[in-house]
Amino acid sequence: MKLREAELTNNKIWEEAGFELPKFDRNKMVENTKENPQWIHFGGGNIFRAFPAAVCQDLLNRGIIDTGIIVAEGYDYEIIEKSYNAYDNLNVLVTLKKDGNLDKKVIGSIAEALCVDTANEKHWNRLKEIFTNKSLKMASFTITEKGYSLVNGKGELLKDVESDFKKVPSSATSYIGKLTALLYERFKNGKTPLTLVSMDNCSHNGTKLENAINTFTKAWVDNKLVEEDFLNYVKEDVSYPWSMIDKITPRPAQSVIEMLNKIGFEDTALVTTSKNTYISCFVNAEEPQYLVIEDNFKNGRIPLDKGGIIYADKETVDKVEKMKVCTCLNPLHTALAVYGCLLSHDKISDEMKDKELVNLIKNIGYKEALPVVVNPKIISPNDFIDEVINVRFPNPFMPDTPQRIACDTSQKIGIRFGETIKAYIKAEDLDVKSLEYIPLAIAGWCRYLMAIDDRGNNFELSPDPLLSSLTPIISKVKMESEENVHEALSEILTKESIFGVDLYKVGLGEKIENYFKELIASKGSVRETLKKYTSK
Repeated sequence: MKLREAELTNNKIWEEAGFELPKFDRNKMVENTKENPQWIHFGGGNIFRAFPAAVCQDLLNRGIIDTGIIVAEGYDYEIIEKSYNAYDNLNVLVTLKKDGNLDKKVIGSIAEALCVDTANEKHWNRLKEIFTNKSLKMASFTITEKGYSLVNGKGELLKDVESDFKKVPSSATSYIGKLTALLYERFKNGKTPLTLVSMDNCSHNGTKLENAINTFTKAWVDNKLVEEDFLNYVKEDVSYPWSMIDKITPRPAQSVIEMLNKIGFEDTALVTTSKNTYISCFVNAEEPQYLVIEDNFKNGRIPLDKGGIIYADKETVDKVEKMKVCTCLNPLHTALAVYGCLLSHDKISDEMKDKELVNLIKNIGYKEALPVVVNPKIISPNDFIDEVINVRFPNPFMPDTPQRIACDTSQKIGIRFGETIKAYIKAEDLDVKSLEYIPLAIAGWCRYLMAIDDRGNNFELSPDPLLSSLTPIISKVKMESEENVHEALSEILTKESIFGVDLYKVGLGEKIENYFKELIASKGSVRETLKKYTSK
């Protein structure tokens, strides 16, 4: 079996192999979408193919909508050529279930795939046609948080952005520049409203997108490259809803490739593009998924709520995000990551067979975080943690590693643990000094920074922008010695820029120090310390 439109006509072979095929007239869908596009999506990666594209297919299958999605890629153009056009814009979604079964669907909801490239005249002209069509309701995005940034780490304008500020819109080369140029085409051709929905996994994502576009537009207005009224258009006639997305879509697993080959599916080749994007024509993903979008649409909305996506007000979207990031998922992931590295685990699912680690995250989630959880009402925090611990993390088909999750921990720990600590400080009926397991997780991170595992072997720390400043501090401490522990840890734990609070001032610094001393006492002391405190 090869993933081509012509081969799908022999549906018996596909269905016998366990594939679910599109249940709609795909040719008619493509025709309808090209004539009256309603949805264009920027960013053709795994999360898009596994989630929004699959929801669109479900709505098409049930006759709720009759147009699909146009996908546009503005960073790595090889994705369009090698992951979409080469397979007639089809892809395969493999859902990895905890019980070891696989659900396989051929996703055919993509009507068209384009490069967002002003130098590609054919594709750019087609994008302008789409953006000037009054039928267009939504442009959505999964371009990563970096995609919305106009500056580098030093706060300086990126070179392509600085250059675009001085050029006419049609010559833009930066991602946000090209997007703003397409909005300018819509402005010039009727000023029809539009909604831009960031679906990227970052806080207040809609505001990040809005700020980037407003900054670009203002620069063009100031440089007299566009009319002043264009700035009013992007502020008043374009909306930028917030959203919260949650679904794990890791790189294709070798076990999945072997299973697909075994049943006769031939297109399992993996390709690395010149920009180091890892692509294939199939995506493997976990089963649970959540997408909550602020109900703020300017030109009508697509009925995604009939496909399991939730529309809500901005406050509720914010609460769902805080529930996930500060309480029910991300803090547990971070605790597993740092201790997983120390205990030489290489899969999150394997850590869920580790009694002490499971007890640790259960205590962090249920005992310490739930009492101060921000409850969004539309999703039960307790049920969410239940699913994380019992379904998501233990899934053996999810090839996620503690080493990957440990990346950039210094940038995350203030949100993942610091927010709960601050909530305890504010609560009249709670004592921040009663916290035990969150301080143990923070002590674990400090122990992790030593880059010595529980057997006494060196290991490589995951990338983190603060490693160059933190590792010299922690290097003052030696295994099996309490000398310099206070000096080193006080230099780290007082950093409000990392934790959101001074951990000594709130009464947790000494507790973390004591845990840390136990963690470095000898080889095997990480395991013994976990046993001591998580078996209560």
